[in-house]
Amino acid sequence: MFRPVLAASLAAVLLFGVDGFRKAQRNNNDGEMPVIGISGRQVLVNGKPLHMKGICWNPVAKGDKHPDNLDFAGFAEQDATLMQQAGINVVRTYEPLLDKNVLDIFYRKGIYVVNSAYSWGGSSVDDAVRWVNQVKDHPAILMWTVGNEWNYNGLYYGMYGNSAMDRVADVVAAVKNADPSRPVSTIYGELPDADTLRILKDVDVWSINAYRGIGFQNLFDDFAELSDKPMFLGEYGADAFDARKEVNTTNFAAQAHATTELTKEIVVNSAVDGGVCSGGFIFEFADEWWKDKSGRNDEHDDSGIAPGGGPYPDSTFNEEWWGIVDIDRNPRDAYYAYKNVAIPTR
Repeated sequence: MFRPVLAASLAAVLLFGVDGFRKAQRNNNDGEMPVIGISGRQVLVNGKPLHMKGICWNPVAKGDKHPDNLDFAGFAEQDATLMQQAGINVVRTYEPLLDKNVLDIFYRKGIYVVNSAYSWGGSSVDDAVRWVNQVKDHPAILMWTVGNEWNYNGLYYGMYGNSAMDRVADVVAAVKNADPSRPVSTIYGELPDADTLRILKDVDVWSINAYRGIGFQNLFDDFAELSDKPMFLGEYGADAFDARKEVNTTNFAAQAHATTELTKEIVVNSAVDGGVCSGGFIFEFADEWWKDKSGRNDEHDDSGIAPGGGPYPDSTFNEEWWGIVDIDRNPRDAYYAYKNVAIPTR
């Protein structure tokens, strides 16, 4: 019977190649770098399967906007402390996090980073390689992501269909070559089809953004039929504004209820216990007041869209109300709901 670390070692060699694995193992022996590997549907850290109790993090102050005023450094200490107190063990960014001081803060608090290597189609493949090389030796980084539901937004650059897929494939290959010691994920809106999985065969871990109300329905079973690779929820949850005509105000209890029920469903399907899901990232940590383009960046707007499916209870995406803490970092009921859901460990 293999010791857990040996199992991780074999998985890492198979996934990342001998040279990449040896580099990661050398660093880990120095007490600096964890060994990240994959075994079946599990993501392994130093031989142990990880269930990600994650949070999406895109800190923008009141009155500012993304991406011009994205402020990792200004919010890292306060936000990471609140995350740590809620038992959050991984944070996901939407832009490359290249500040090693910020990475240090998360690492000290026991929080890994799923770092964006590429999100905007106006950047080149070489840009992604440069960003990865800049921080790939930091032990806080768990894996890299390429794109964010790019099948919906065209990499925020009008690159739809095959052009977006080809760019994602090129970036995934380049990132894997630049850092063979970590998995590379792509974040897809809902489930990919068989052709997408075939074209993007080099993706190590699939990430799914899904908003299906109070449950995920058959998402996990459907993914299991499509692929034998690991997966996680890149975004899920509910916002704190209830746009139903008879309510049309904040509904913190509903946001908390959705947070509890959806997170419990992810835990039930955890790859740690033989399921298909390696965890999920609640969207999101704090409100972002810049998102309503018809409003002001220094005002909390309540408009939203209802695309025919979406978050509980109103199926409406009220974009400035997604935080489990508000923009001033006051925890909502959803913060405590998330804190109270235990995750499986081995």
